[in-house]
Amino acid sequence: MEIPVYIFTGFLECGKTVFIQDTLEDKRFNQGERTLLLVCEEGMEEYHPEKFAGKNVFIRTLEDKSELNEDNLASMIKETRSERVLVEYNGMWMMQDFYDSMPDGWLPYQNMLFFDGRSFINYNANMRSFVVDKLKDCDVCVFNRLPDGADTMELHKIVRGVSRRTDILYEYASGRLMPDEIEDPLPFDIDAPVIDISDRDFALFYRDLTEEKEKYKGKTVKFKALAAADKKFPEKTCALGRHIMTCCVEDIQYCGLVSKLPAGIEAENSVWYNVEAEIDIRFSRLYGKKGPIFNVKKLTKTDPPEEQVATFY
Repeated sequence: MEIPVYIFTGFLECGKTVFIQDTLEDKRFNQGERTLLLVCEEGMEEYHPEKFAGKNVFIRTLEDKSELNEDNLASMIKETRSERVLVEYNGMWMMQDFYDSMPDGWLPYQNMLFFDGRSFINYNANMRSFVVDKLKDCDVCVFNRLPDGADTMELHKIVRGVSRRTDILYEYASGRLMPDEIEDPLPFDIDAPVIDISDRDFALFYRDLTEEKEKYKGKTVKFKALAAADKKFPEKTCALGRHIMTCCVEDIQYCGLVSKLPAGIEAENSVWYNVEAEIDIRFSRLYGKKGPIFNVKKLTKTDPPEEQVATFY
């Protein structure tokens, strides 16, 4: 049986308890599911179970890190017969210690990280290893208690220096919650003689190429792609691309670009290749308009990437 695990971490007094309390008071999240709430540190705030929307929440506190072990966590699940786990994790414990302690079937579902925006820069300067440890795995990073009008650029840079996939939210003293909208530079050098696109950056490359086509005209690029061949395509033409997920599993689709093959090179359908190609921007009837064309220079079979679905995160 799979047990979804929601992890809430951050340093002491960063707002984890209040957020979890609010979450469990929300009927949209808590409709009575049997829930183990694992508390790994004691702060100033306390939980108020009488306010929880559903009453099947079982709070268990770890008094010492030695209690963070597979046997102990498995016994808590067995005792409470919980269907899911919420963890208020100690910011001074490394994340790998928790992952190593998870019983079979526990599946990390979401990892949220909280920082007091007023003291974060100081924490980052003095406890950098703990900050990086939490940032590298989190899905969402929330900077709270920010003064209205605070400059968020430095916070943004620190997060992006560790993770490009993490969503960032800023919560201000007035209660206003704002998403981070600072544009990041591309993770590859568009002015390099050969633009080398890593597996994790293909979705960003695809989006930028299709949105700002002309700046890529005449550029040479290297990337790993899945070929799509069809007898209906013009001679010596295939599509090269990847399956891309924009926001959720339901929207995964193959995103391929028209590719012209030179004499002596063939592409097999559903085969992975290392590609080197020069980009041209011209009309193709497969697009029905002007678009990017890969003029293939080299095409060699390769193994699929570790993550076959590309994402923007």
